[in-house]
Amino acid sequence: MSGNEGRLLDATTLRAWCATALDALGRAREEIDSINVYPVADGDTGTNLYLTSEAAFRAVEAVFEAYGDDASPAAGPGLDGVARAMAHGALVGARGNSGTILAQLLRGAAQVLVEAPGEAVDGVVLAAALRRAAEAAYEAVAHPVEGTVLTVASAAAHACPSEEADCRVVARTAYDAARDALERTPGQLAALGRAGVVDAGGRGFVAVLAALVAALGGEPFAAGPVARPERWQPRHPETSRMERGGDGARAGGVGDADDAASGEDVARGGGVAGRDVARGGDAARGDVARGGDEASRDVARRGSGDVACRDTEEWDGSGPGYEVIYLLDAEAEAVARLRARLDALGESLVVVGGDGLWHVHVHVDDAGAAVEAGIEAGRPHRVRITHFASDAARPAPASGERVPRAIVAVVPGEGLAELYAEAGAATVPARPGELPGSGELAEAVRRAHAHEVVLLPNDAALHHTAAAAARDARHLGVRVAVIPTRSAVQGVAALAVHEAERRFDEDVVAMTSAAGATRCAELAVAEHRSWTSVGICQAGDVLGLIDGDVVVIGQDVAAIARTVLDRMLAAGGEMVTLVLGEDCPETLADDLERHVRAHHLAVDTVVYEGGRDAALLLVGVE
Repeated sequence: MSGNEGRLLDATTLRAWCATALDALGRAREEIDSINVYPVADGDTGTNLYLTSEAAFRAVEAVFEAYGDDASPAAGPGLDGVARAMAHGALVGARGNSGTILAQLLRGAAQVLVEAPGEAVDGVVLAAALRRAAEAAYEAVAHPVEGTVLTVASAAAHACPSEEADCRVVARTAYDAARDALERTPGQLAALGRAGVVDAGGRGFVAVLAALVAALGGEPFAAGPVARPERWQPRHPETSRMERGGDGARAGGVGDADDAASGEDVARGGGVAGRDVARGGDAARGDVARGGDEASRDVARRGSGDVACRDTEEWDGSGPGYEVIYLLDAEAEAVARLRARLDALGESLVVVGGDGLWHVHVHVDDAGAAVEAGIEAGRPHRVRITHFASDAARPAPASGERVPRAIVAVVPGEGLAELYAEAGAATVPARPGELPGSGELAEAVRRAHAHEVVLLPNDAALHHTAAAAARDARHLGVRVAVIPTRSAVQGVAALAVHEAERRFDEDVVAMTSAAGATRCAELAVAEHRSWTSVGICQAGDVLGLIDGDVVVIGQDVAAIARTVLDRMLAAGGEMVTLVLGEDCPETLADDLERHVRAHHLAVDTVVYEGGRDAALLLVGVE
């Protein structure tokens, strides 16, 4: 909030909503995937919602980055610009049927926010935005079906008070109505009733509204799993628990990719204590959408293109065999003709967008014809064609045979990147304030060209992103395990025990156990004044963080480092790993090694140079 106690929604609150929604969908991703039975039981609704939300979040962050995080509210971006960025980011990054509808919901809301006068809107305008969101979603779907996210969004919109009310009251009213509507969906749609589940897309939208309440300063709560009959079991587990981190991932308190992040603050930035204070706000930056080949007539005639195979054992051949998605540059008149043609070709048709840019989603048997229709309407690009059924459609390797196993790691700092590369890992850079997106991680997994990939995110803020990237990569037939490492030093510990000759599951357990047995700490410099768990820090203060929490504040880097080391070694330890950033004092390594020898018997110390872009100091204790 911006000091209005939830009465108004402004640019900063809209930014917080995008960040909070991304976190909420990350936590709920696996559950939503598991209850996905309509329109196709392909178990990816939660992942698609997350990826779409991530694109919206990154677009908004790019706007704030352009103004500078330290800019005052008066000098920062306006509500209209942030709303446009949110809608555009969701549009170009939308994934799947559910993501496309979410993009249209956000676009509909943005249309009202953009037209509202002033830099903040009240509850009346917010209610109008939610009503327009529901209307726009219905307009985008060729054949609306009740018992889906459309029903949930409509219930939320119609429940909003028409008289004057605080934005927080409007958001909470919409959330309560959406949750009630979600619980009724199994009685409205036969496929849900048979499976004994609520609608997956609707479950995701409830999480988005819960995030809106939280962003407006409502009492903290989670959207929470919706109860389902005991007879029901998830029909589409992504992989074995081992590949999600499993029980082995919980060794040493690491936890699996979803559990590890569940204790973190929902909204990042805005001066919360810990790692984000040192980084100066939200960490994720970057392009809204990465990669994506443009369509060509050859692709349309082949009916192939970017083909991804899903694990869809439930697909029985009764519906279309392909999902076709692309962005389209075209005029509105041409899109109207395209809608009619695609509606005749297949089902689950959703076309969203406007102002010359559209996002097209359809399920068809003739993928080439669907792309050809787009070419006749305008210029399709970022074409994605997914086969629902057969492994026979899985693309062959780009060149040569795949290697048996590879390690992909997110690494801050050039020195650490060299260290990881020497250990045989493919690295993805994490620059200050610019964490990689799920698309970048999925592309790194693809480039690894391996049958099996172990992914090391090395940052708690990347756990959900890595899980979504892994889900995306598995569509290409790659077996991916995410080890939820919170720091690069945990990744170093995992790499030290990696043995490619072991069975995949055994290797993942060993690496996860090593990472879990390593406590991690970091020294960073605060970029702005803020509250922390141990008091107020000023810009320029040195912060000592253990497992992400600020434990000491001061000015002397060496003194802070010694305090952090002593606290970590108080619980015991055999090995200390120090990774020195480019700005570390030259004598720090020697000073800390002497301190460890003098005060902690039988503890070895190893030192690495992190180089440019690395944290001031990273510490690991095994």
